[in-house]
Parts: sequence; structure tokens; C-alpha cells
Amino acid sequence: MAPRISTNRARTAFVGVLLTVAVIGYWALHRGGQPKSAPAVAAPSATADAPPSVDLSDSQLVSVKVEPVGERDFPVEKEAVGSIDFNQDMTVQVFTPYQGRIIALFAEVGSDVTKGQTLFTIDSPDLLQAESTLIAAAGVQQLNSKNLDRLRDLFTSRAVSQHDVEQAASDAQTAEGNLRAARDSVRLFGKTDAEIDDIIAKRSADPTLVVPSPISGRITDRHAAPGLYVQPGNAPAPYTVADAGTMWMLANVAETDSPAFRVGQPLQVKIGAFPGRVFDGKVTTIGASVDPDTRRVLVRSEIKDPNHELRAGMFADFVISVGAPMRSPAIPLDGVVREGDGTMTAWVTADRRRFTQRIIKIGEERDSYRQILDGVQVGELAATEGALFLSNTLATASQ
Repeated sequence: MAPRISTNRARTAFVGVLLTVAVIGYWALHRGGQPKSAPAVAAPSATADAPPSVDLSDSQLVSVKVEPVGERDFPVEKEAVGSIDFNQDMTVQVFTPYQGRIIALFAEVGSDVTKGQTLFTIDSPDLLQAESTLIAAAGVQQLNSKNLDRLRDLFTSRAVSQHDVEQAASDAQTAEGNLRAARDSVRLFGKTDAEIDDIIAKRSADPTLVVPSPISGRITDRHAAPGLYVQPGNAPAPYTVADAGTMWMLANVAETDSPAFRVGQPLQVKIGAFPGRVFDGKVTTIGASVDPDTRRVLVRSEIKDPNHELRAGMFADFVISVGAPMRSPAIPLDGVVREGDGTMTAWVTADRRRFTQRIIKIGEERDSYRQILDGVQVGELAATEGALFLSNTLATASQ
């Protein structure tokens, strides 16, 4: 009988343990509560037809701004990089009109000069000879004029013959002509009538020849020096003056872009030395050949520079409109993301909570907006701010 009683007690103890475990489990299930669910973030769709999307919580939506996709005008433009140079069509090499040695210089490279301003002076033997001839001609003319007046007075009293008076008149006319020729010779050296009259009155010849600037502009080159003997037309020129009211921009554009350029097209130039400034100009020359090494074509433009601010050698970027503006869907720059593989994406939504990633094709950038050529339509709701946050959220959920 003892063994049977022991077996019953064991069974009773085992049943009690089972009941205890069941009670504890029931209590833990109903008293512990359900776990709170985290904001849902959907991983990239496993099917090729379903693009990746994310669902945001209320706190996450604060980081995203949603707006309908609008339209904007994007100009059809070409860009190129070039450099500024002087307008060679408005550049003059200043030579001395007569030979001589330079006495003094009155302008430096980079100086702005006006038309008629003295650049340098030379000691000219030719001028000295012309002035000496002028003084002599003036003396002869004065003498012959007085002799004619005297003979006319004598003729009235029959003290001289008619032939003597006529000969004196001829001599006076010849002297007058010689004086005019001498004055013109001196005038060729740049002397004014007042200066010529002063030379005659003082009977003093000054060999100093003044060489003025033929145009208003900027001194771009100087080879003159005191004591240097110069001759007309002998290179290098003592001075070079360029009209700085307009400058050139020289750019080499890609061979494939060259058909879009036309002479006379207006353009806008941005200079690195003047941030935020735009200089207006137009295309004046398109190269006739393609560089065989770089496969580029020279495009030369004329840039307005009324304040003489530009300097030759400055780097510049120019933008030229080559067609009518294109009206396209546009998203702010913060709404476009360049992914790690180089693709461009945007995020669209229908309920402002679930966002779907779209691969897009972008165009030009204008006024902080990106042109969208493909991928989204006008009127669709898209994230205009926080697109990068959405891409990072997707990447985190995919790990």
C-alpha cells in the first residue's frame, strides 16, 4: 500500500506545478500590457514595380515641407569660361611723327588718359628746322610787305616806276606764300596758331615736340624711356593706348556647342573679382576653325565697361541664351537628392504622411529651383524641404 500512496502524492504535486505556471503566465499576459508600436518605416519594396517609400510619424513630419509641384521658365542657355582682354579693335600704338630723343614721359602703364593728353616729349631736329624756316619766312614777309608800302608811296610822286612797284608786289606775295607754307609745316608738329604766333613774335625756336594720346583710354604698354632715340613707325611703339570703355572676352567653347552661337547674340558675363555683378555684352566673332588639339572653337565677345573696372587677364564666366525659355516642372533645390549611385531623386506623397521615392531627370538650375525633365508631374505633392532626411530615413530602415 505504501508505494501506491507515494505515487498519488507525486501526481498531485505535478498538477499543482502546472496550475501555478498557467496562473503566472495568465497574470503576466494581462497585467504586463501590450508593447507600444514604433513609427512605421517601410523598407524598400521587394518588387521591381513598387518604388521605395517611408511612413513618417507626427514628430518626423516636422522635418519635411510638402508643396504641389509648380512650373517655372528655364532659359535655354550655354555657358563657357574665358578671360578678359583689351579691345584690340580700339587699341592704338602711339609713335612719334618725327625722329628724335625722348625728353620726358607723362604716363605710366595702367594710367587712364584723355584724348590730346601729353604722353611724352622728344627733342626733334625736324621741328627745330621747321621753326627756323618759319622765323625766316616771317622776317622776309615782313620786309617785303614794308618795301611794297614804301614803293607805293614813292610811285605817287613818280619817284619809282610802275615796274618797280609790280616787282615789289610780286615779291611780297611770294613771301606771304612762303610764310603760310612755313606755318603749315610747323602746324604738322602739333603746334597751335597761338603757339606759332608766339614763335614768330619771340623769334625763338623750341625743338620740344609734344606727342599726345590720339584717343581716350588706358595705357596698356610702354617702351619709352628718357634719352631713347625713336623714329616714326619703328617697333616697338613707345606707348600703346586702348579704349577701356569696352573689353573683349575670349572663350573656347566645345565643338558640339558651337552651332548654337551667332554673331550679335546678347550675353551676360560674371567676373570672379566682382561677385554678384553682371556685365552685359554681345558676341562679335566666332572662330572659323576648330582647334585640332582641344576640339574647341574661339568665341569673342565685346563687354561694356563704362567705369573701366575690368582688367585684361581676369577670368570670367559667360552665359548666353540660345533659345526661347522652356516652361517645365520645378522643385526647390532642397527637394532634390543626389543618391550614392549618382541618380537624382525626389519624394512624392498623396496623404502627406507616406512618401514615395521617385527617380527623376533634372535640367537647369535657376533662382534656387531645379528643372525637372522627367519623374514628377505638375500638381503632384512633393517634399520641397527635407528630401535628404527622407533618403536617410529610408537608408536607415534598409540596413
